[in-house]
Amino acid sequence: MEEKIMIAVSPPVQVGGSLFTAEQLLEISKLIGPDQKIEMTPFKQLYVEIPAPIQAEVTERLKLVGLEVNPSGFATKSLIACNFCRGPEEAGLDFAQRLNQAISGILTPTPLKIGYAGCALGTSEPLIKDIAVVKMKNRFDIYVGGDSKGIKATFAQLLLSGLSEEEVIPLVLKLIDYYKAEAKGKEKFGKFVKRITIEQLKLRVS
Repeated sequence: MEEKIMIAVSPPVQVGGSLFTAEQLLEISKLIGPDQKIEMTPFKQLYVEIPAPIQAEVTERLKLVGLEVNPSGFATKSLIACNFCRGPEEAGLDFAQRLNQAISGILTPTPLKIGYAGCALGTSEPLIKDIAVVKMKNRFDIYVGGDSKGIKATFAQLLLSGLSEEEVIPLVLKLIDYYKAEAKGKEKFGKFVKRITIEQLKLRVS
């Protein structure tokens, strides 16, 4: 029986949010066939099952139509960003795209959601993500430990504020690395933050 794998497919971070084009959806359909089912995840990704031997070919063809392809399952998800309603420059579209490239697809103890908001309106609901980056004029605030699931949904807590653009990506990567190194089994990031404490996280990543 032919081995199959699941890949996570998403549109690029762009003005207007996570938007697939008709051409992109048609290309996915061509690659997997009309009878295959596609899962839409809460992470604004499509989970697509493909034969393992053609993974490289499928990935290349999807990238040619502007899509991003990452591992499914226990990994950081593509950046969940706002709609950049204040304009791509003011809301930091270029930076959000760089952040997305840096964090997408890193294998982690549990699926990790990272949110980005270009202003305090927070239309991407960053405070219910595991890690959130919020642009405040020309500086950035980092929040950690949000969780949207269950009856005990929680808001993320402020970790650091007033960061420069150059500081944010290395800090987020430090958070992910520390989580990978110190999580207990499949410990969710929110529980990890509560156990480690905000104060300890600040010491580790600052």
